[in-house]
Amino acid sequence: MFTGIVTEVGRVARCEQTDRGRRLMIEAPGTTEDLEVGDSVAVNGICLTAVAVEPPGFHMEAVAETLSRTNLGEAGEGSSVNLERPVRLGGRLDGHVVQGHVDGVGVVLDVRAEGDSRRVALSVPEALERYLVYKGSVAVDGVALTVTAVTGRAFEVALIPHTLASTTLGSWKVGDKANIEVDILAKYVEKLLVIRT
Repeated sequence: MFTGIVTEVGRVARCEQTDRGRRLMIEAPGTTEDLEVGDSVAVNGICLTAVAVEPPGFHMEAVAETLSRTNLGEAGEGSSVNLERPVRLGGRLDGHVVQGHVDGVGVVLDVRAEGDSRRVALSVPEALERYLVYKGSVAVDGVALTVTAVTGRAFEVALIPHTLASTTLGSWKVGDKANIEVDILAKYVEKLLVIRT
């Protein structure tokens, strides 16, 4: 389980096609500090497994399923990625509950400056529209955010200067794709309501 609080921005140092998908080597000295093979790392909000650790980086593999449902297939050598290690039992939950299970890929529709901050509008696939709630939680490229407006399949988030500086979201431009994970609590509530009817 993750919280959507990015701890480091890593850099894709190598990217290789394999018969199963892609193998990426990500340079991230802070993340690899006590990382072991088999540990989980959220990469742009995708829960992946470290298959090799070679400080200052680690290797992970993405299978076809992951590549088809996320924006990871577009990451190439030199790309920056948001990284987060799982929350420790008894640790702080500073963001919200994030599983690292991407529900779909959104597209950046608009980026507007608001002083030192920015307001960003994104679209989501039709199947995710019902989970977008004003002032609700959403994880975008692994970053825990609050929904500030909803209009159909589009929603907005407000990005503070710290988020812009310490994640990849500061480089967003119109047309960029972003991994979207909706609030897991909303999905459980929906399932319970379906069961009861």
